[in-house]
Amino acid sequence: MTLYDELKARGLVAQVTDEEEVSHLINEGKAKFYIGFDCTADSLTAGHFMALTLMKRLQSAGNTPIALIGGGTTMIGDPSGRTDMRKVLTKEDIEHNAACFKRQMERFIEFGDGKAIMLNNADWLLKLNYVELLREVGACFSVNNMLRAECYKQRMERGLSFLEFNYMIMQSYDFYYMFQHYGCNMQCGGNDQWSNMLGGTELIRKKLGKDSHCLTITLLTDSQGNKMGKTAGNAVWLDPDKTSPYDFYQYWRNVGDSDVMNCIRMLTFIPLEQIDEMDKWEGSQLNKAKEILAYELTKLVHGEEEAEKAQEAGRALFGAGATSDNMPTTELTEADFGDGLTITDLMVRCKLVSSKGEARRLIDQGGVTVNDVKVSGATQVYTASDVKKGDFVIKKGKKTFHKVICK
Repeated sequence: MTLYDELKARGLVAQVTDEEEVSHLINEGKAKFYIGFDCTADSLTAGHFMALTLMKRLQSAGNTPIALIGGGTTMIGDPSGRTDMRKVLTKEDIEHNAACFKRQMERFIEFGDGKAIMLNNADWLLKLNYVELLREVGACFSVNNMLRAECYKQRMERGLSFLEFNYMIMQSYDFYYMFQHYGCNMQCGGNDQWSNMLGGTELIRKKLGKDSHCLTITLLTDSQGNKMGKTAGNAVWLDPDKTSPYDFYQYWRNVGDSDVMNCIRMLTFIPLEQIDEMDKWEGSQLNKAKEILAYELTKLVHGEEEAEKAQEAGRALFGAGATSDNMPTTELTEADFGDGLTITDLMVRCKLVSSKGEARRLIDQGGVTVNDVKVSGATQVYTASDVKKGDFVIKKGKKTFHKVICK
């Protein structure tokens, strides 16, 4: 089986501009391809897995990845998949987020001479003169065609700003620029990016000739994309300070029965022959499949040692009760408690929630207990002496446990 055949068998390929040429470049290790990452946060998410694992797969076959940080396009904001306008970040925010992305990508991609490279489109987009840009590429874009693109159509009723309307031109220019200056001959991305990506392919051909070998491949069919969107939500971060290795493991351990094999096929590097056998699993065997998925992805992001610890902690926790020493733990001091901390304060400090508002909603829904006693209200206060009496365990929902200790 060729690499391209494997990508299709894993359910990764949605649309391509020239399947024969795309498969030839990928299989021969001659693709110099880019995937863009708009740095709207200081961490990549589980939703970026598809792109990161694709880069790893292609690089292992001799192809050259270009990780394109969207320092320029982030200042505009991609309207694809959005019902409202993205928050406009400062240049300093974007630079910080880009540096965080690079550190996380290095777990997947090997950078260096003759290997993967990282670029930032701010290096060329921010230098563009608006009038010169219009004269150079403006005539290559049909407003009628742009308005028919899915990324714009879904926003027309709510309102589409002119700022966002320019995003397709900026993304297209990226491919055009890298094609000329870095020999980039292929672009990859999610299926929702098809219109934007075709813009780049057409721009190159109109400006540099129809015989220019520039190719586009998008990942995920619509149905698979919808499933993965539900599974790989933006709340699950790759940064261990935002989502601990244990919580990351538990997130994937708790995917739905109907999603687990799709996730294993698309996101892990387990051989297809082994996955095909796992496809026959039913009932309790699906729990084993979920453990395999969670372990493999945690190992990819956080390393084998953290994956082992997370798996051991999960098994101990659910097999031996919620007082396991392997449970995720937050250590506080008496000074931290002062006269006492509310349960919402404790949940935020333990990173069980991102805000007090989220904690209050969970408590109002009856989804929070302390030492197996349901918390009656968000104003419930706990002191240092309460925590020192013995195991102090906060449970969120059915499967998230966290121990608090006070020194």
